[in-house]
Amino acid sequence: MFNFLKNKNAVEKSSKGTLLTLKIDGMHCSSCSMNIDGDLEVLDGVISATTSYKKQESKIEYDGSKVDEAQIRKVIENLGYKVS
Repeated sequence: MFNFLKNKNAVEKSSKGTLLTLKIDGMHCSSCSMNIDGDLEVLDGVISATTSYKKQESKIEYDGSKVDEAQIRKVIENLGYKVS
């Protein structure tokens, strides 16, 4: 009901792995979201990445035994975006 009170960065468990939702600042177009998805999906342990320019967020499903949240954040930040 009060979604504005919830933390926008969320970690959940899914049937395949962990689902992480991150707010991303600095995207200027849909190509930015495609760049993020492309770099995340080659990271060992990332099952899928779906980044929305419109929502300014990325949803990443990953295997926590192969990659962690800090590594995922670093990939995004190395592309020049801010994870908030």
